[in-house]
Amino acid sequence: MLPSSTNVFKALFKADLLIQWRNRRAVFMVLLIPVFILFCWKNAVAKIGPYFVLSTCLTLGLISIGLMGYSATISRDRDKGVFQRLRVAPFNPALIMASKLLVQLMMIFVLTILIFVSGYYFDGITISTQGYVVTFFTALIGGAVYLSLGQLITGLITNPESVNGATRMIYFVFIMVGMLGELGTLGDKLKTVSIWSPYGTVKAIISTGMQPGHWDTTSTQALAFCLIYAVVFAGIGIRKFRWAVK
Repeated sequence: MLPSSTNVFKALFKADLLIQWRNRRAVFMVLLIPVFILFCWKNAVAKIGPYFVLSTCLTLGLISIGLMGYSATISRDRDKGVFQRLRVAPFNPALIMASKLLVQLMMIFVLTILIFVSGYYFDGITISTQGYVVTFFTALIGGAVYLSLGQLITGLITNPESVNGATRMIYFVFIMVGMLGELGTLGDKLKTVSIWSPYGTVKAIISTGMQPGHWDTTSTQALAFCLIYAVVFAGIGIRKFRWAVK
């Protein structure tokens, strides 16, 4: 008798959680780097605003989860032949990816809570109850953008070392061009590019989500761009994805 899809998913999910625990140092780094940045920006809150600080740190954390976390895990498992062995098992291969995505969604949930708690204790930042709720949803949407980007990278690149190199480069570009471009230090053209880039649109919906009363047409457009990015990245990444290196 074949196991049910529910039992298979539970087994895969437990295995993925165990892998996360074994790689807890990397997990802690992904979660703690945005918190560290939030702590370092304590004196800047009054100058650039609490929502700018929180949304920037949360966005950087989401980038880390999608690029440094998800894509690295996928490429490592593929290189070790994990996917190839699992695919011969009598269950839907989609359960494999669903389990890994659920783990990353849990990471996003934990990251969001850490940013909120750290912002309160380090910088005295508080937002409305509605703001907390909306931000959780916008963080999930933003996380979906970067998870789909991670899927795109692993779909186009099979070598794990090349995947790591690509994710680090993209992470650096997003930080430098995104943050500096948003502030206008790189010129008006790059500022516009930054605003409508994955970095800028995700940060925009998170920042506005913290203050729902300020949600406007631009915020809705940013949300639409986020959804488009997620669908396009995921669509290409899934179509190009190979379960084995060779």
